[in-house]
Amino acid sequence: MAERMIEADGIELCTESFGDPSDPPVLLIMGTGASMLWWEEGFCRMLAGGGRFVIRYDHRDTGRSVTYEPGRPGYTASDLVGDAARVLDAHEIPAAHVVGVSAGGAFAQLLALNYADRVLSLVLISTSSAVPGDRELPGPTEEFMRFVSSVQVDWSEAESVIDYLVAYARMLSGGRRPFDETAARSLVRRDVERAHDFAAARNHDVLPDGEGSQPPLSSIAVPTLVIHGTADPMFPLGHGEALAEQIPAGRLLALQDAGHGVERADWATIVPAILEHTAGGRVG
Repeated sequence: MAERMIEADGIELCTESFGDPSDPPVLLIMGTGASMLWWEEGFCRMLAGGGRFVIRYDHRDTGRSVTYEPGRPGYTASDLVGDAARVLDAHEIPAAHVVGVSAGGAFAQLLALNYADRVLSLVLISTSSAVPGDRELPGPTEEFMRFVSSVQVDWSEAESVIDYLVAYARMLSGGRRPFDETAARSLVRRDVERAHDFAAARNHDVLPDGEGSQPPLSSIAVPTLVIHGTADPMFPLGHGEALAEQIPAGRLLALQDAGHGVERADWATIVPAILEHTAGGRVG
């Protein structure tokens, strides 16, 4: 395991790999505003221990990757999708199993739609459709909307940002399980202290799409495992159900009482499901 800076098309991205490069590759794509640390090391090691070559990386404006002036990102959401292909290129991997969470799941869908030859299979966690559809989907919970509309944070002060991100993590957890604030605060603090400029992560909130119309999800041909918590406050379970129905080779794994994200309590379920899926098996 070692961090590795790669350079592609004039940008630098920080990556880290786990396991044997001769094993089937698994590329992990985190959500917007979050560095690769949110794919926790223990989770990555479990996947690698199951015979996978695992790669995680920092998005632009997170962690140690290229960082832009807050409010002036100079790139689009489509560039973040392209970065996934750039990471594979740097590691000389023609195609990989792609696992995305939250907005990273949307990026994974767009990667499969626009770079189909680079994707062996998809695992979509806590996410929703990346392309418009005609199906009505449930909105965020009232508690989630109250939080995002009322929270206050001073992005010039690290402690204020840490307090906000911990509170946000608590909200995303869904409220049906005990919340480990100590572990969350430790992860958030490492993320904030590691970043070139933690305020730059807000650039992800103002990115233009950078693409025109996209093919429908029904054109995704690779096996797709959709993993979704039943207590997700941002994207209620109906979002995961819709994804699994719209993608022809889609299957849904619902996590009882899980919130939004990859919670440690679910690793024992998620990791074997990913290993089975990326070995050609299916989870019912």
